[in-house]
Parts: sequence; structure tokens; C-alpha cells
Amino acid sequence: MIATTRRRKAIAEALTLLLPGAPYSEIEAIRNEAGSKHMRELPPSIAVWLSTIAHIRHQHTDYDQLLGEGYDRDSARFFVVDRTNEVLTSWRATRLLDPDDEEV
Repeated sequence: MIATTRRRKAIAEALTLLLPGAPYSEIEAIRNEAGSKHMRELPPSIAVWLSTIAHIRHQHTDYDQLLGEGYDRDSARFFVVDRTNEVLTSWRATRLLDPDDEEV
């Protein structure tokens, strides 16, 4: 299901606030994920944050390779925190991933 116009606008605003320097192609992928059906019940800012972290993990880190090598999710996430934060920093993100945050 496509997000409502109000929700799409809120997602766009959250993206602008969180990732002012991210490339357009990255923003579009994150926007699509944040607007997806399974994110519908979350506040836009949370949907954008979770979509951003998932996108970076899968597209810009060795996360999937680590899972393929047998690491569990928590271990793989631990090993990619620094790289995730490097990407966030390069996009001038207003928030970084806290390695102690168990929610993402």
C-alpha cells in the first residue's frame, strides 16, 4: 500500500532533517522503505531511522557477508557499527548509531 500524502510529506521532512547530505539515490531507497506497509504503524521519524540503518547495513557494509559466514545478527551488527557511522557521517546525519542501542 502506498503511503498517504501526509505521511509521504512527513517522511520527506524526517529524511531532510536526518540526512541533509545523502545522495538522491540513497534517499529514494530509504524513502521507499520508510513508506512501506510494514512501517506504516511507526512514526515517520522512526520509520526513516530504521530504514536508514537497514539500508546502510545491507548496501554499504559487510553485514550480509558476516551473516553468511555464520555470525548471528547481534554480532554482525556489532562489527558494522563503525562503518555504518562512517556512512552516516559522510551524509551529514544528525544522529549516529549507538552500539548499545538494541532497537536497531
